[in-house]
Amino acid sequence: MEKKRPLQKIELSELDADFIRVLEDLIDALFANGTLRVTDLPPEALAKLNRRKDARARLRDSLDLIDDSDVI
Repeated sequence: MEKKRPLQKIELSELDADFIRVLEDLIDALFANGTLRVTDLPPEALAKLNRRKDARARLRDSLDLIDDSDVI
């Protein structure tokens, strides 16, 4: 079996992260239109999804460079 070069591993990791975001958005859309309910997911899956959402929200909040009171 051929060893993967570091660049290939990095690219695959980036693609995985992008794909995970697509899955999160898909799950949100399924929740929003009622196709999927929160109770349909196993508790462990829901906990992981919520941890990712919380982490993404914290990151988004930490990158908020414009104060809400600023006039643009």
